Amino acid sequence: MLWLYLHFPHLLLDHIRRSREDQGALVIVEGSGQKVIQACPEARAQGIRSGMRLKTAIGLVPDLGMVRADEAQEVRILEDQARWLYRYAAYIVLVPPDGLLTEIGSLQKLYGGLPTVWQTVEQGLNERQLNAWIGIGYTPLAARLIARAGKGECTADKDHIQRTLSQMPLLAAEFDEKACTRLQRLGLSTLGEVFDLPSNELARRLSPELLAYIQKIQGTRPDPRAPWQPPHSFRQQADFVREIEHTQGLLFPLQRMLTELEEDLCWRQQDTDSLRLVLKHRHSEPTRLHIRTSGPEHRAGNFLNLIRLRLDQLSLQAPVISLMLSVKRFMPREKPSGQDLLGETQDLNEAWHTLISRLQARLGEQALKQLSPQADHRPERAWSASEVLRKPGARLKPDGKLPRRPLWLLKGPQPLAEAPAAWFAGPERISGGWWDGQRVHRDYYIAQLNNGQLAWIFRDPREGWFVHGWFG
Repeated sequence: MLWLYLHFPHLLLDHIRRSREDQGALVIVEGSGQKVIQACPEARAQGIRSGMRLKTAIGLVPDLGMVRADEAQEVRILEDQARWLYRYAAYIVLVPPDGLLTEIGSLQKLYGGLPTVWQTVEQGLNERQLNAWIGIGYTPLAARLIARAGKGECTADKDHIQRTLSQMPLLAAEFDEKACTRLQRLGLSTLGEVFDLPSNELARRLSPELLAYIQKIQGTRPDPRAPWQPPHSFRQQADFVREIEHTQGLLFPLQRMLTELEEDLCWRQQDTDSLRLVLKHRHSEPTRLHIRTSGPEHRAGNFLNLIRLRLDQLSLQAPVISLMLSVKRFMPREKPSGQDLLGETQDLNEAWHTLISRLQARLGEQALKQLSPQADHRPERAWSASEVLRKPGARLKPDGKLPRRPLWLLKGPQPLAEAPAAWFAGPERISGGWWDGQRVHRDYYIAQLNNGQLAWIFRDPREGWFVHGWFG
């Protein structure tokens, strides 16, 4: 089997920088906060190096941005990268805190050769603004050692890979200090010299654990790796070096996160109608937002417009230290309706979803109502107001034989004070309501009143003439 290993030398640093608009000097400090363990290019340009004391670094750059290393956070970020890599390779192994391993021997035919596989991975890393060292080997450990040493090359030549491994010093082979001392006392300084020892000599002179490790590098001992399975959900988080005090500052990281959501949905060939945003604060409870669309959606631009409308109405209770976007509800992708083969005809169903989603984001989900027809001949009971359907049903097609009805129906019939000046249509008899005790018996007409208004009027045999609606 042929393996590819991705070593992320400063994964947390890259993750933080992706969510920053400004590219000032930034460092990652160890858990105790005393020493710099990762420094961005801007910080390195000003003299800051890994291993430097934090006080010295601040002396060089007074406005230095810093983030404390967090093991749980690094594992979460590594899983985000595994989810991205899963689009290109099915067999992925997480190697916390900064490595991903994937089997690529079976992918060469699919991609048309090893160079294409290598190029695809490199292109994805560039698009995600991630720095990674790539290594290829015929065992998981061989690929890992080559990648971590920065010696990776796009080749599957066994002899070349073996020479690269053989030239590695013992420390680069990740032997512990005790094992290095033991091997050096034997006069060994490189991994190749260890490989050259006879197997019986290795077994006699080395501990069982060290012997097993060497054999796994060479591939003479099994080294099974359990594959990682992606969760059926989407989750992205942006962590901020400086607290965000205004909602406008959240739009930049949101744009990047929503673009990755769109790519994920396109890869899945699915849509969603539900997003969840969690704004975390340092000393108060998180702010939770639920963004709903009126129908299936996958485009980052539409999601961003809806979120912007919600954020415009939000007053932050405290500065934001991190932002999390998650999606758990997915639905099959629907083919566009109302479009020709060239996609030039307007999709009215899509326009409906976009309009309703924006109105609900601006006014609230309960502010919009939808009129639905009811099976009743009485005009005041022939409709009802209900929640807007997330997927509109079939539209009623107008029938030319139906009588004209006004768009403006009064809440209740109003007595007609004067005789109409002109009559245009009628009568239309409506009789019903005997089943609920609200019986009506009316003859409707379209008439023009003396002031020029076009009215929908009716005559009740017992009570006289009434106005029930107005035409435009």
